[in-house]
Amino acid sequence: MASLPTKPPPPPRPKTRGSYNCGRCGLPKKGHVCNLPSPADGGAPTPSPSSSGAASGENRLRRALSFDDAATPTSPEKKPRAAGDEEEADEADGQMEEDEERMELGGRAWPRELVADVLRRLGPRGVMAAAAVSRGWRDCAGRVWRATEELRLRAVGVGLLGALLPRCTALSRLVLRMESDVDAAMLACLAFSCSSLETLEITMADKAVNRMTGEELSRFVSEKRSLSVLKIGGCSSLGFLDLSSSSLSVLWLSDLCSLSKSVINCSNMSELSLCFTQQSNDCTDLVALMDGLGRMCPNLRNMHISSIQLSNEAVFALENANLRGLCMLSLILGSKITDAAVASIVRSCASLDLLDLSGSSISDSGVGMICKAFPHTLSRLLLALCPNITTCGIQVATAQLPLLQLMDCGMSLRSNSQNEKQGAYFGEINGRIRLCPKLPTLKKQPMRQKLIIKHDNLKKLSLWGCSAIDALYVKCPELNDLNLNSCTNLHPERLLLQCPNLKNVHAFGCQDMLIGAIRNQKLINRKNLMKQCVSTGV
Repeated sequence: MASLPTKPPPPPRPKTRGSYNCGRCGLPKKGHVCNLPSPADGGAPTPSPSSSGAASGENRLRRALSFDDAATPTSPEKKPRAAGDEEEADEADGQMEEDEERMELGGRAWPRELVADVLRRLGPRGVMAAAAVSRGWRDCAGRVWRATEELRLRAVGVGLLGALLPRCTALSRLVLRMESDVDAAMLACLAFSCSSLETLEITMADKAVNRMTGEELSRFVSEKRSLSVLKIGGCSSLGFLDLSSSSLSVLWLSDLCSLSKSVINCSNMSELSLCFTQQSNDCTDLVALMDGLGRMCPNLRNMHISSIQLSNEAVFALENANLRGLCMLSLILGSKITDAAVASIVRSCASLDLLDLSGSSISDSGVGMICKAFPHTLSRLLLALCPNITTCGIQVATAQLPLLQLMDCGMSLRSNSQNEKQGAYFGEINGRIRLCPKLPTLKKQPMRQKLIIKHDNLKKLSLWGCSAIDALYVKCPELNDLNLNSCTNLHPERLLLQCPNLKNVHAFGCQDMLIGAIRNQKLINRKNLMKQCVSTGV
């Protein structure tokens, strides 16, 4: 008898995920305790299909698809949450939030805010490197960037700025040292990324070139309505100036050259610094520039103009501008400026605190006019590279200006008999360095001059390069800085310093015996000061 073919076994059941609902009552498993007996329990009879069909709807197996509390049977073991349970849940949530605010370092949990405070002490590149360590470090670095208000950065290109600046949402002051060229893309990146920028300073490295044009700068200033301080170096490619802003108060532009138009319409501007290159073919109309400043910048208080094209006519235009509120006036490298320009300054300025006419051709008569006009306000007078000034003019200034604290006469008293190599003069004004390698036409100075300076408030005195001085007597109790560099003809026997508070004496290029005499006199002054302190009981 032939055997019937056997039925092949069914394929294995595929593995599936477990159910999220109870297999007995159909309710969600989460937070659920089922009260129905287990089918494997021997004491509970297994219901037949007929009996299960006649069973009540409450015992019928179903999926919990309704979220109505009335349709959902209440488990007898499930009790309402008490107040203590709610507090425990809140504490658990708070613990989770606290854990999120901490990060593990060296096997210990540290607050992320503390780590962010540590990262704030690093430079920008250090913070960027820390962000690449882990997710926690990246979160702390993000906190640093979001809280950054001032950023000083040495940038190589616009790519770094484009990646970094959008993270600094609170950035208001940005100082850049550019090691690559600056162009329109750079300005566009700054305008787009820094919405609340108030201060922008850009300086150029030796090999970097500023290709910014006048049109691009004008557009940037007009778009940044919150910008109040703008300082840019290497502006040789501007071509023209046409700036209009109601918020800009400080403007510094250096390395300017041959501006076809110079319009600065900033009603709230208080400080202006324009430094031109020392090129003989510079065609900038400084007369028109000075005339426009009075009409468009009436609140100007500090002005610094450096140009070899400065002349008496430009100063006369400044007088017509009627800038009576000027407190600081610096017009340097103007070899065509004479005593007539000084008379114009005296008429136009009511109270000057600083006056810098370095590189001009004024004489002792002009110094006398300055002393008569500002005896109660002038505290800083800079007359370096003024060859027509003699020791008489310097002594008049120190005698008639009782509030004077800074006096600079570098390379004004030069000996004509010596064929000295002309060097560069370095001076400081408002944190800037001035380089003045050109001298106006020299007036014949006496071979040997004696300089006597007595002043009660003078703190800094510069006689750098005054080779015509062979005798010097300084009696200034408040003097703490004396510059005698390159005073080659000053004799040690004819030097007398009565300055008990003198700390710094610069004597580079002087005779060795003079340096020894300076050291001895400083030592004597210190001993005398100690004796005075002991005698007065201090």
